[in-house]
Amino acid sequence: MTNLLLRLFTKGGDFANEKVRCAIGKLSGAVGIVANVLLFALKLVAGLLSGSVAITADAMNNLSDASSSIVTLVGFRLAEKPADADHPYGHARYEYLSALAVAAMIVVIGFELGKTSVEKILSPEPVSFSALSLVILLSSIAVKLWLWRFNRALGTRIGSSALLATATDSRNDCISTAAVLLAGFIQHLTHWNIDGFMGLAVALFILYSGAMLGKQTISPLLGESTSPELRELIVDYVSAHPKVLGYHDLMVHDYGPGQRFASLHVEMDQRCDPLDCHDVIDDLERECLQSHNIHLVIHYDPVVTDDPELNRFQNRATELLRQFDPRLCHHDFRMVRSTGHTNLVFDVSLPPDLEDKKLQIRHYLERELSQAEGMPVYAVITYDPLCFNE
Repeated sequence: MTNLLLRLFTKGGDFANEKVRCAIGKLSGAVGIVANVLLFALKLVAGLLSGSVAITADAMNNLSDASSSIVTLVGFRLAEKPADADHPYGHARYEYLSALAVAAMIVVIGFELGKTSVEKILSPEPVSFSALSLVILLSSIAVKLWLWRFNRALGTRIGSSALLATATDSRNDCISTAAVLLAGFIQHLTHWNIDGFMGLAVALFILYSGAMLGKQTISPLLGESTSPELRELIVDYVSAHPKVLGYHDLMVHDYGPGQRFASLHVEMDQRCDPLDCHDVIDDLERECLQSHNIHLVIHYDPVVTDDPELNRFQNRATELLRQFDPRLCHHDFRMVRSTGHTNLVFDVSLPPDLEDKKLQIRHYLERELSQAEGMPVYAVITYDPLCFNE
């Protein structure tokens, strides 16, 4: 069924294409709306017939899922708008905003259902499960299991956090509905009326899911760190070129799926023709956009490789930094010779927990290097966040 729907909606297009991506997102939203509205109507009837607040709570959860599918549908529709003068980086972050709106809706509905369940606990009413109710709930589990697999498959194919979150929500609904069935089964065997307690458990579960979804959505909007997979992809691609001797200061800015911008410093031998290096960089930037859909900007850093004294200082600085903390490393290493002393100018990648150790690191390097050289050696250090150089 999933492959059939994909063929109908995407016409066999490339999943990396933005138009195909948005078509898949809208397909997920449309299927979710139809399935959840149908489940809401069936469960509401079952809840009213049985008098079960747990079933009614589960029905309202399906209504919230239908609403979230509408938001997802609208979000993907807005995300495919092209860049304009006011938004030169495009509108892809609408996908994140739609997921955030879904999270807010889930939290509100979970809160309201929690209030209803508490009232049912304080004033319990008899609940009767019919064969119709049982069939409806079992059918709901089957539909939600299919929606879970469907959205997980779509989300994995296009790398969409919104669709993967929707898949997780469908899986959670299976658990919630199973809890409702469990409450009915326990009541049938023991005559304990735990319907209100189970409804409260479902409400708390909905609140938790909404909170986690909100956390996952807010993170990229705030500017989360680059994923290891994306960092490895960029670094492996650039460093594979024979003229590239090293890299540092990789920064990635995420403006939504398909709208990623990155900057990176690459080190090349200073003896190479600058025009040749410039051509290499242009080729790398252009090919990265074509192959990986990443807008990459590369800064050229010429490095000296044939100065024995510079290499000796550089190797010694590497050893000393690792002795201070194995995570410390340096780049952009330069040496300025002066009468009676030597200045070493370089950058150090600093972990967050060593932020208050900057002065100590510099004094340590200067003391050890000066003692070894028998003359003053001064370290002019610029500290970079370690996350840009890992």
